[in-house]
Amino acid sequence: MVLGWLGGKAKAPAHARSLNAIDELAQIQDAMSAVTHIMADDIDSAEEHLRKGHSPFHQLGVGVCMFMRATLGFEQDVMREANDMLYAAENGAYESQRRVAKDANAFRSNIYPQGTEYAVCQAEAQLMSAVVGVLNESLTEALKSFYKLRKAYITLESIMEAERTFLRGKSTSSLNSSRTSSKPASIRSTGGGALKKTLSKTPSLRKSANSSAASLKQPEIQPVPAVATKKNGKSDDEPDFVDAEQERGAQTPLEYTGHLNIPVEGGSVTLDNKQKEVDVNASSAPGLPAGNPQDTSVPDPIADFERLVLRDDNGQASVSEFTDHPIDEFIISGASFCFGILLVIVSMVPPAFASVLKVIGFKGDKDRGLRMLWQATKFNNIHGAMAGVVLMGYFNGFVGFCDIIPQTGEGAYPERRCKALMAEMRRRYPKSHLWLLEEARMLSREKQLEASVKYLEDIGESPFKQLEALSWFERSLDLMYMHEYVKTSDAFQTCITLNNWSHGLYHYICGASYVELYRRAKLSDPKAAQAYADKANEYFKQVIPNIGKKKFMGRQLPFDTFVNRKLSRWEARAKEWDCEFIDAIGVSPIEEMIYFWNGYKRMRPEHLQHSLENLAWSESAANPHWAKEDLNERAILSTLRAVTLRTLGRTAEAKEMLQKEVVAHDATAFAGALKDDWMPPVARYEMAACAWQEADVDGSPQAHPDELNECKTWLEAAGSWGGYVLDARIGMKITTGKGTLRKFGIAI
Repeated sequence: MVLGWLGGKAKAPAHARSLNAIDELAQIQDAMSAVTHIMADDIDSAEEHLRKGHSPFHQLGVGVCMFMRATLGFEQDVMREANDMLYAAENGAYESQRRVAKDANAFRSNIYPQGTEYAVCQAEAQLMSAVVGVLNESLTEALKSFYKLRKAYITLESIMEAERTFLRGKSTSSLNSSRTSSKPASIRSTGGGALKKTLSKTPSLRKSANSSAASLKQPEIQPVPAVATKKNGKSDDEPDFVDAEQERGAQTPLEYTGHLNIPVEGGSVTLDNKQKEVDVNASSAPGLPAGNPQDTSVPDPIADFERLVLRDDNGQASVSEFTDHPIDEFIISGASFCFGILLVIVSMVPPAFASVLKVIGFKGDKDRGLRMLWQATKFNNIHGAMAGVVLMGYFNGFVGFCDIIPQTGEGAYPERRCKALMAEMRRRYPKSHLWLLEEARMLSREKQLEASVKYLEDIGESPFKQLEALSWFERSLDLMYMHEYVKTSDAFQTCITLNNWSHGLYHYICGASYVELYRRAKLSDPKAAQAYADKANEYFKQVIPNIGKKKFMGRQLPFDTFVNRKLSRWEARAKEWDCEFIDAIGVSPIEEMIYFWNGYKRMRPEHLQHSLENLAWSESAANPHWAKEDLNERAILSTLRAVTLRTLGRTAEAKEMLQKEVVAHDATAFAGALKDDWMPPVARYEMAACAWQEADVDGSPQAHPDELNECKTWLEAAGSWGGYVLDARIGMKITTGKGTLRKFGIAI
């Protein structure tokens, strides 16, 4: 997903002629207006309106609607249709950009080469098409997608270079004079030739326009941290994918510094005047006449340009120092959105996929990507809205999934900033279930699981089917973390009716829920226990027929592999032990699911205590088969118990358990067709998480170098492990942990 969010199915000779500046603006505004229906959960109306238009903007909009359906529902036929539409939108935008570059009546920006708005559309189509391709079942399509990411990167980097060139011209001509003066000739002389040379390698931005200076206003400039320049001297064309180095520029602000002016009422957050003040000396990019007048360091044009996006008195975003034209704002908001997503996605790639992603040829940069997404949220358009959705998904989802992140400071969860953004987006789009869902996720992140479930129950049904499925999935997970097993099963059964993805996994979780009910009633109420056993068996029988139907990059889904191995192991044990299938099940399967969805991090102590009781059942008198258990099940029990203890803050106990029960054993002892292989690498990751938790106990990890180095040692051991089931999920945690350690000066 990225910029354009506008497109339509062209039935007329859509690109027979170039649009003049007025017509082009009208087409952009019409398409942008249409896609706002998406934020009201009315994707059908958005698509219907967009299909009436004939511009590349409308064409891309239809692709966006189909992309939303495809990525939220994972339906292969919708994915294919979306990919076809996005391909057509990319070609249409390229043709329009080529024509408009020669048209004297077309829009001419003060900042960008003529036709850049179409280049942004191309980049968005390429990015969305790449995401769809990666989700496709075909490995060939997935590999093609990595090259599309490369194409999008080149296009977006060229747009950024246009901004750099413009700002270098302005810096040379006017930054040492009054903020209200301008020198058009100087800017023009700097812009044209340099842009042609810079952008000649990219077909989508081959033509440069004559730059003319706008009269400069004197706005309040937002402080944005400087972006570090490249240190390795390598070209972007060199394929060198590794974990992104963390920047060492100015610290990223912990609070949202946009002027949202949100009142306190209704749970919103107020950013007071003190928070809004601009500390020019501390935050300005080097070389700008705002801090030390003797500073002669090289300016950072990207950071300069990121600082331009302001919010006026009416709450609207603008880039008022250099331009106030809607098409320029379209380009800036869209490019920030696109590039931000691209940099963040690549920065989170787990080690298991790093070798494949070398074809991209550039590194991810999470910090810069997040800054660009925050900038995009300041625009009251679809780019701002979707940038907000991505940020909330990142902080409430991905960050909540990881363990080795600081409590405070850079890299921590920006609570006030997220709440301010949430309040603003709820004000803009009060009917959007996207934001209602994110509010529920925020409650879950705060360990208010019951409140989250109640909130999701009260918001009502969304007309957007795929979004309704997401809401039910979130509710299902929360109920699982709460140990409400009957409700968990019912909720996952509802998920099955709303999408056709991972039905085998859903049935497996339903069966695992009834296993826990069976075990709790086995001694006290044999009749109820038998009823629970029957339900568990019924759901487990539905697993195998529903796995293997979906693939990711040509391979079976990791969870499908996981549950297939589990069921095969339990069936073999039932025959060997001559017992009922449900009695051959090992350590709590629901607790395994909770771990792999990182539910322990969302639990309060009473929930965690319930998990410890589930795990303790295996060793209790109620289980007659524990004495027969092998190292495999004992290691699962020790690993899950250690994770629960760590979450409760009992890191010393957790580390001792992991060392003695898992790490001390040779990895080959866990190899075998019907054995689980995830415990050895996960135990090493959990050792790292324990060390990090001890380092960050007082919010000052840098004061505990020994613990940080211990964390590094275990992370390296976990990251260098070979392939194992669900390695991608653990790999994302490892990647994030390495990035956190780099922020505190630990080379890894």
